Amino acid sequence: MTNGKKFATPYDLDGRIPLRQAIPLGLQHVLAMFVGNLSPLLIIMATCKLTDGNEFGDLRIALIQNAMIIAGLITFLQLYPIGPVGARLPIVMGTSSGFIGVNNAIAGSMMAGIAAGTITSDANAGIFAYGAIMGACIVGGVFEMGLGFLIRPLRKFFPAVVTGTVVIAIGLSLIPVGINFFGGGGTSVPDFGNLWNLLLGLITLAAILIFKHAFKGFPSIASVLLGIVVGYLASLVMGWILPNTFEKDGVTYTYAYVTQWSKVGSAAWFALPSILPVAPQFRLDAIVPMCIMFIVTSVETIGDTTGVVQGGLNRDVTDKELSGSVVCDGFGSAFAALFGVLPNTSFSQNVGLVGMTKVVNRFAIAMGAGILVLAGLFPKIGAVINIMPQPVLGGAAIMMFASIVISGINLITKEPLTGRNATIVAIALGLGFGIGSASAVQGFMPDWMKYIFGGSGIVPAAIIAILLNILITKDKDTEPFRVE
Repeated sequence: MTNGKKFATPYDLDGRIPLRQAIPLGLQHVLAMFVGNLSPLLIIMATCKLTDGNEFGDLRIALIQNAMIIAGLITFLQLYPIGPVGARLPIVMGTSSGFIGVNNAIAGSMMAGIAAGTITSDANAGIFAYGAIMGACIVGGVFEMGLGFLIRPLRKFFPAVVTGTVVIAIGLSLIPVGINFFGGGGTSVPDFGNLWNLLLGLITLAAILIFKHAFKGFPSIASVLLGIVVGYLASLVMGWILPNTFEKDGVTYTYAYVTQWSKVGSAAWFALPSILPVAPQFRLDAIVPMCIMFIVTSVETIGDTTGVVQGGLNRDVTDKELSGSVVCDGFGSAFAALFGVLPNTSFSQNVGLVGMTKVVNRFAIAMGAGILVLAGLFPKIGAVINIMPQPVLGGAAIMMFASIVISGINLITKEPLTGRNATIVAIALGLGFGIGSASAVQGFMPDWMKYIFGGSGIVPAAIIAILLNILITKDKDTEPFRVE
C-alpha cells in the first residue's frame, strides 16, 4: 500500500507497480532489443563509409546516441498516446532491421551515381547517400501514418489466419538471428560457433528456464533479466580463467565471451542529442522504394501488435489499437530521421518477451523506455549494456523468438483449423516465407521484387496470406483440417 492506494501487478496493463519491480522488468525489455536497435545503424553507416577510421567517428557516436534516445521517446508515445499517435499497449520501439536491404540499395545507388557523375553533389558521397535515406524516411514515415488512418476499412483483410501467419513468420525469421547471437555474433565473427560461446549461451538459457519454472513471483516473471545477469557473470568468470584472445591467419582476435570493459571507460559521461546531424536529401529514386518498404513494415507492425495483444492480454486487438500502432510507427520513423536515425518500428523481440512473461504493465515498460533515454544521454550506461557478450543475448533470444511462433499458432487456432485455413498457412509459409528467406533463389528477380521478397520472408508470407484469404472462399469449408 502507498498513499492508501494498492499497487497494480505486472500483468495489469494500467496502474503503477513498485519501482523495485518496474525498473528490472523494464531493463529486461531493453536488454532484449539493445543490440538489435543499434545493429541496422552500424550496418548502414558502414555501407556509407561513415566509419571510426575516418573523419566521421564523432558522427557515428552522435547517431548511436540518438538511436537510443529516439527508441525510448517513441516507446513512450506507444505507451502513452498523444491523440491518434500510439496504441496504448506494451510495445517497444526501435531501429528496424527490415529496412537494411532497401537502405543498402539506396546507399549503393547514390554513391555509384556520384562516382559516375550522374548525381551532382558537393557533399561526401557517403554523407549524401545517408542524407538521401533520411529524406526518404521522412516521406515514407508520413506515408505510413496515412496507412494507419485507413486501418478500419483494411481490417477485413487481416483475420486471425492472416495475422497469425505473419506472427509465425516474424518468429521464424528471428530464430536464426538468435542462433547467430548464441554462437558468438554471426559467421563473420572469427570464433563463431566456438564451444565456449555455446556454453555461455546454454548457461544463460538454463538460468532463464530455472528462474521461469523453479521459482514463483518476481524471479519467474523477470526470468529473462535474471538469466542475462547470470550469463553476464559467467562471462566474467570465463574471462578470468580462459584465454581472452586467439590467433587466426596471423591476426589476433578477442573471443566473443570476453566482456570488453575498456569501451565503458572511453565512453562519455554525458552528451546531448544533435538534431539534423546529416542534412536530408529528397530524391524520388530513394523515396519510391522506401515507401514500398513502409507498406511492408505496416503489415509487420499489425502482426506485432496482434501478437502483443494476443500473447499478453489474451484478447483480440481493436481497430483503434492497430491504427495507433501503425500511425506511431510512421511518426516515429519520420521523427527519427530528423536526428539521423533509421526508421523506428515495433520490435518483434519484445513481442516474444511479452508472450513469454505475460508482463504487460505500461509503467514497467516505461521504465525501460526511460533507461533507453538515459543510455543516450549518459553514454556510459549504454556502453555497459552494449558490451554484453553476444552468446548471453543469444541464450535469451532463442526462447523469446520461439515464443513469438507460439503466439502465432495461438492466433491461427483461435478458430477451427479448416482445410482452407491450413492451406493459407501452408502456402504462405512454404512459398512466401521460403522464397523470402532464401536469397539465392531471388537472383533473377527485378529489383522491385527483391525489395518485397528480400530479407526475412515476413513480407512475402504476409502478401500471399492476404491474397489467399481473399481468393479462397470459406463459405463451404467448415471441415477441420486432417493430415491424410
